[in-house]
Amino acid sequence: MTEFTGRPGEILERLNRLYPALIDLSLDRLQALLARLGHPENRLPPVIHVAGTNGKGSTCATLRALGEAAGWRVHVMTSPHLVDVTERFRIAGELVSEAELVATLEEIERVNDGAPITVFEVLTAAGFVLFARHPAELAIIEVGLGGRCDATNVLTRPAACVITAISCDHEAFLGDTLAAIAMEKAGIIKPGVPVVTGFQQPEVLAVLQAEAERLGAPLACRGLEWTVEPLPASSDEAHGNNGLSGATGLRLTDSLGTLLLPAPSLPGPWQCENAGLAVEALRLSGLKVPDAAWQGVGRVSWPARMQRLHGTLAAMLPAGWELWLDGGHNPGAGDALAGALPGWADAPLHMLVGMKQTKDATGFLGPILPFATGLWAISEPEQHLALRVEDIVRASDGRAQVGPTLARALGEIAAQAVAAGQTRGRVLICGSLYLAGVALRQDGWRAS
Repeated sequence: MTEFTGRPGEILERLNRLYPALIDLSLDRLQALLARLGHPENRLPPVIHVAGTNGKGSTCATLRALGEAAGWRVHVMTSPHLVDVTERFRIAGELVSEAELVATLEEIERVNDGAPITVFEVLTAAGFVLFARHPAELAIIEVGLGGRCDATNVLTRPAACVITAISCDHEAFLGDTLAAIAMEKAGIIKPGVPVVTGFQQPEVLAVLQAEAERLGAPLACRGLEWTVEPLPASSDEAHGNNGLSGATGLRLTDSLGTLLLPAPSLPGPWQCENAGLAVEALRLSGLKVPDAAWQGVGRVSWPARMQRLHGTLAAMLPAGWELWLDGGHNPGAGDALAGALPGWADAPLHMLVGMKQTKDATGFLGPILPFATGLWAISEPEQHLALRVEDIVRASDGRAQVGPTLARALGEIAAQAVAAGQTRGRVLICGSLYLAGVALRQDGWRAS
């Protein structure tokens, strides 16, 4: 994720030199390119378009799992990637091959013929070309940044739109208030297309409601038009015919009735809402969804979201210790993490924090600092636009120690644990998807 590598990377590096000299917040460049490519964006299977600040990736992963549990072929385009650019494109359930991605990028390079373009616009066009050429029953498209001016917003008639939790992030591009950011995210709303959203701050909800009403788009808000809640393991409903076998599940209720769901396979209390968003989007999409699809909630896989590592990095810790990874990187993600960490109070917790230069380190760290036994500031050499460790220490009010690398910090933690006779403990690497990509690469992970 720190850079584009391999043959696709060589093409993208050439295309990066075509970056427009003047900032243009319209979609004109991409629309012109797509016209020359024969408008592949108009030849996609039914699309669910996903925007928001936090939870987009998990919601897309859940939508994919639901579609595949239904027996459908599912295309998925997400960003950014963690280790390899091919992770951005899943075609009918399989990651795009490097050979097909290279051929597609070379075709786009030829058709573009040196015109100003951004790399994200090229990658978006590549996804549309790939998806138009392979049959599928569903396409899931994640917004890259914002919504209104995001390259993916050339889509004119998705089956449904999802707007996940909105908080402050990318303020330089989206605005410095929640209302301004919400207006950018609301830019994906289309006339008459159902929109699903979760719990939002009042000023965010007001913007989404006003824009949906203006466009005649049915808006389903959690807590108003739909609800989702966890079922305790002892609940009679949790022992019903939904395959839970006594495990904790979810109950979703909307205008169509009540649906019992498996427990989300992704850890973290926030996954209840992400699962609900995905299910509700399919429920309102107009697609004929078989009952088998809902079992997909319990079959979701999504890296760097409260993911436990078991490879090379994890092996540096003593037996009985766990290594976890989460790519959340803004104040909203810090709040979400803080909601999960009380469940880890049974053992020491060391946090290895690395962040991007443009992120609010103080806002991210504030909610999670009370749960840290130890805090380490990380800045890996391969970590794109890494915030200086001195700045992380300052944002932590001096609590953080300098790593400065994952391996060094893990070595120190392991040595301290052995010296203190600590046979149980946890380490959480967090604060940046760029750092998460480095951690996954060092741990030996590859997408599949």
